[in-house]
Amino acid sequence: MNTQQPEKILISVNPKAGRTSPMLRAEELQSRLREKGFDVELGTDLSELTGKANEYHKEGRLRAMVGVGGDGTAAELVNRTEPGTPIILLAAGTANLLSKHFRWGGTPKRLAATIANGHKITLDAGKANGRLFLVMVSCGFDAYTVEQVHAHREENYRNGAKKGAHISYFSYIKPILGSISGYKYPKMRIETGAGETISEQARWAFVFNLNRYGWGLPLAPFAVGDDGLLDLCAMNGGSIFSGVKYTAFAQFGSLHRYLSDVNLKQSPRFRISSEEPIPYQLDGDPGGQLPVDIEIVEKRLTLIVPR
Repeated sequence: MNTQQPEKILISVNPKAGRTSPMLRAEELQSRLREKGFDVELGTDLSELTGKANEYHKEGRLRAMVGVGGDGTAAELVNRTEPGTPIILLAAGTANLLSKHFRWGGTPKRLAATIANGHKITLDAGKANGRLFLVMVSCGFDAYTVEQVHAHREENYRNGAKKGAHISYFSYIKPILGSISGYKYPKMRIETGAGETISEQARWAFVFNLNRYGWGLPLAPFAVGDDGLLDLCAMNGGSIFSGVKYTAFAQFGSLHRYLSDVNLKQSPRFRISSEEPIPYQLDGDPGGQLPVDIEIVEKRLTLIVPR
């Protein structure tokens, strides 16, 4: 190991992430990194570990802050650490959009190699009502379903059902079915930071920093992480059948952008509001209720990626 490089690595494990407990893979990662000569600490106390990360980063000793979890775990680390803190993720969530985007992989061996031999990149982040996000914000049906899934998970976790505290794509089946029958698709008003009204009829709204969603659905085909812009995809159809239509068109070459009831727009700021209660979600975690003010934060995110 090059002794001129920072040597401290912190591994933060989200014990509720993904389908099963990720602790065994986290411990293997710790072992592999120690074999490479790094000083590695592992734990589940997020406040303690991010506090140490900020201290080590300030001293110039931090090689990486590793999150073991999903996209929400990565967002939590960014919200708790200072700008410039190098972050990387051992994929242990459900969708793992960031890990797929940057090809980190889910094996400790591969991630240890990336930490040892990779390089840093700087990207934009988004901010929604004061909270940073990395991939996307969505409002409406999508966020309503996320809200139901997480409420079920937290209830199971509080009741001591450890298996029920972990979620997979199958965890979404029952909430999706419930959302199909119960969600009413209220209208949203969408404006840019310059006061331009984009839509007063939107029933679905997504704002992307990176072009990643679900299993790879390209809703924002022009979104990149370093252009100083956010990418909006807003759709007016007020039913699940409209959602199926948008999905089908998007899946085949992002053809949804040619539909008359779809709006794509780039801007550094958006405001989404409604007269009725509508939830929004950030990187797969519940965010709250509209209104939400969304803005780009340029060069806020530092990641370690493969060479």
